[in-house]
Amino acid sequence: MAKTTNLYVKFESGLKKQGELALRQLGIRVSNVVNIFLKQVVIQKGIPFNVKLPAINPIVFLDLTEIELNKELEK
Repeated sequence: MAKTTNLYVKFESGLKKQGELALRQLGIRVSNVVNIFLKQVVIQKGIPFNVKLPAINPIVFLDLTEIELNKELEK
């Protein structure tokens, strides 16, 4: 058996519960998923999926009504 080490990770509690539920349905433990992820990081020499910000459509303020403008300003 390969030598193992501990990894301590902080998750949002809701995210952890949702992830564990989904993985339980697949019959996979969280520790196995972390191992798979780290092996892929090594193989691909980086994060094994795209990490990018969501596309944001620019807001043309002149096209907004006063109510829409106020809502955008509140955001």
